[in-house]
Amino acid sequence: MSAFDSSFGKSSVGESSVNDSAADAVVEHPRPPRREFKARGSFVTRCDHCQLPVLNCLCPYQVKAESHAQVWLLTHPLEHFKPTNTGRLIRDVITTTQVFTWYRVAPDAQLAALLKDPRYVPFVIFPDDQPDYADRVVGIDAVHAAKAQARIPVFIILDGTWRQARRMFRKSAYLDGLPVLPLKSERETRYRLRKPASKAHLCTAEVAIELLRQGGDTVAADVLDDYFEVFNDSYAASRLHHKIDPPTATMQRLAKQRAGDSEPGHPGAHRGA
Repeated sequence: MSAFDSSFGKSSVGESSVNDSAADAVVEHPRPPRREFKARGSFVTRCDHCQLPVLNCLCPYQVKAESHAQVWLLTHPLEHFKPTNTGRLIRDVITTTQVFTWYRVAPDAQLAALLKDPRYVPFVIFPDDQPDYADRVVGIDAVHAAKAQARIPVFIILDGTWRQARRMFRKSAYLDGLPVLPLKSERETRYRLRKPASKAHLCTAEVAIELLRQGGDTVAADVLDDYFEVFNDSYAASRLHHKIDPPTATMQRLAKQRAGDSEPGHPGAHRGA
């Protein structure tokens, strides 16, 4: 799961402590790793669906939401097996989210086809601090312009450590022609499963939340923000072998929405699958 600086300056784009040299060793091979990522906590009994320890399963709080903009995650192969990856939270909530595995020499065929589909206006989410692609940098107004043209804005988020994301951006020729959208936000991270170098370093889900909110999909952003908070609290409690009981206010709100009892003001929230 990536962690972005809201200004994309000197951020660390990953929540993993995996050695980057080991990560680079697998990116050339167009197939998933042969075995699952093993880390502290890898032997904990987890829910098959949400991947959290069963002590604090997320499933009762999963609510679906619709958004006009879409999120496409371009995920480094090593990220798929990490239970702390927050990219999967986006897919849990936003119904149109798509996840593609990144390989430099073998771009995903479905992604390549979608990038040519005129219905979509894709934006690569990346810093605007280098001059060689300054002509490609756009602001959030470009997202609103796409909506005004009855087209679908797409946020392509590079999901990996900062070094991996930088490599993905630089080594993916099929991304070269796309506009680059840097995230501008005053949000400070609430992610508790790692110690960030700065409070401005946002994890993948937080990046998506801010992009959706700035792009006008506020209902979807709010649902995803709630779900991220529940994930954050539940995972942190599980590390201490503590069950959250009674449920927090956010948990109760999501549980009611999941049961079909959404309050007015949340027309985009639907019962989770």
